[in-house]
Amino acid sequence: MASEVLVIGGGLAGSEAAWQAAEMGLHVTLAEMRPLTPTGAHQTDRLAELVCSNSLGSSLPDRPSGVLLGELRRLDSLLVRCAQQVSVPAGGALAVDRAAFSALVTEAIERHPRIRLERREVLEIPPGWVVCATGPLTSLALADSLARLTGEAYLYFFDAIAPIVEASSLDMQVVYRASRFARGETLAGDYLNCPLDEGEYDAFVTALRTAERIPLRQFEQDLRHGVRAGAGTYFEGCLPLEVMAERGPKSLAFGPLRPIGLRDPRTGLRPHAVVQLRQEDREATSYNLVGFQTNLTYAEQQRVFRLIPGLGSAQFFRYGQMHRNTFVNAPAVLLPTLQLRRRPDLLLAGQLSGVEGYLGNIATGLLAGRNVARLAAGEPAWILPQETMIGALCHYVTSASPDTFQPMKANLGILSGLGEQAPKARRERASLLARRAADCMERYLGEHSPSSYAHSHD
Repeated sequence: MASEVLVIGGGLAGSEAAWQAAEMGLHVTLAEMRPLTPTGAHQTDRLAELVCSNSLGSSLPDRPSGVLLGELRRLDSLLVRCAQQVSVPAGGALAVDRAAFSALVTEAIERHPRIRLERREVLEIPPGWVVCATGPLTSLALADSLARLTGEAYLYFFDAIAPIVEASSLDMQVVYRASRFARGETLAGDYLNCPLDEGEYDAFVTALRTAERIPLRQFEQDLRHGVRAGAGTYFEGCLPLEVMAERGPKSLAFGPLRPIGLRDPRTGLRPHAVVQLRQEDREATSYNLVGFQTNLTYAEQQRVFRLIPGLGSAQFFRYGQMHRNTFVNAPAVLLPTLQLRRRPDLLLAGQLSGVEGYLGNIATGLLAGRNVARLAAGEPAWILPQETMIGALCHYVTSASPDTFQPMKANLGILSGLGEQAPKARRERASLLARRAADCMERYLGEHSPSSYAHSHD
């Protein structure tokens, strides 16, 4: 059995992959280029730093992310355990104190007896067992190396980050605490809400649509010739707010500013629109603007976002920004085991492999870490059933059309159908799919017992 593996990238997928491979007996070198080589989006040198939101998604069992979360718990994900230890109130979602989360993951990795953390940039993928999980900001040198191995031009889209504001700068005479439909949160509600009447909403949308943006060409200068964009410049699941606003005057009111399930306690009525703020840290000193991914200049973010009632004097801990998100054409180059077709000892995980969302990154990291250990021991790699969310994600990204491929988040639509037993009611179907996914995962694990070398401490 080969006992060494190189994991490239210390994000969500890479950290999970390193942990899983080490737990199964491999000696792991985890190479992370920060802080020696910074990125345009990260702010620290810690592993598993959350760049965009601090929410891992809904934890409700019949929601797509809830199904995936349940599977990751069952598979003993390190990062999910860490997230649960440092969670912050977020209604039915699993949100974390991002600084505490990355600190906890970094400590766990550094203390593992079979993981060696090296702070260096990997410029070329070496021979031997490798898991590449370099994420959306894969360096150009490494992306070129990967393109040569795959024989395919790598792809990209632009991803965006929402701003964070200081809690003490909010006008609590206007802002009120509540969550939509009061489900699964504290008595008072886990979100702060800024209500807008129709005139305030229209003024905000007008200012947003005409505000100055950072030109995309500044990002495109980081891209080399031969790189081709995916089907769209932006990822539809994380559109900048100003791009959504361009799709129609009411697009935000039916999107991130929808007021459904919320009432203004001052009037007892539902506002025309609502901006929600989610707690960012355990001390509740800062909040992020939910759904406010943006590419506005910093000055314009101050001007436009302070038009929102309650944010007139908002102080920004972090401004929103955009960054390049690189991924491979997974259907053309990857197997459902996450192995490269042309080189089976190289596995890809995380956003680089074509999945989207924090939990999807963790899930593919977990699978890649376990599979590289199984393969190194001469055992067959796992191909999880398509009835499970992890299996469905891996199946989708490796079997979609290569010509129009775009990254995929966990969603119930990619799970294999229920056939004639499918109920008509949407929530009933969701519950049935969720139960089936859990049962199928349990059966699979029962039939594929852990390897004999798992958790060895050689």
